[in-house]
Amino acid sequence: MSSGPDYPNHFLNNDTVRVGIAVSSWQDAVSVIGEVMFAAGLVEKRYITAMKNTIQELGPYSVIAPGIAMPHARPEDGVLKPGFALITLAKPVEFGNVDNDPVDIVIAFGANDKEKHIQALAAIANLLGDEEVVEKIRNAKTIQQLLKAISPD
Repeated sequence: MSSGPDYPNHFLNNDTVRVGIAVSSWQDAVSVIGEVMFAAGLVEKRYITAMKNTIQELGPYSVIAPGIAMPHARPEDGVLKPGFALITLAKPVEFGNVDNDPVDIVIAFGANDKEKHIQALAAIANLLGDEEVVEKIRNAKTIQQLLKAISPD
């Protein structure tokens, strides 16, 4: 498994990306992205609850940059295979992070061991560290536009 900047791109596809999702809370956003991961066969249903519990226990640590949240849980919380999901929200929601709320991009991942977990975090940071890519993600109106935004040129 590559740990380069395009690592998430290997996993993000029509099955793991959604655009313009309407939610009313961070809990709804985490539920939606968890359901996307579950439907793609990446996690068990209990992983969704684990992501929510982690945010409730640790606070809004998952809001990693302005407007971007990265909920996740531990490998033993129901990860079936490594992977990512990404959704954009129709209207931003508050996660409780004073510096980076409201959130309109949610990217979640599941990794089945600690090394892959760290690689996933680094890869996501690389991808979302590019402001041009983030703007393209935000402006995407279709799954195809979003996938094009995150694809290497």
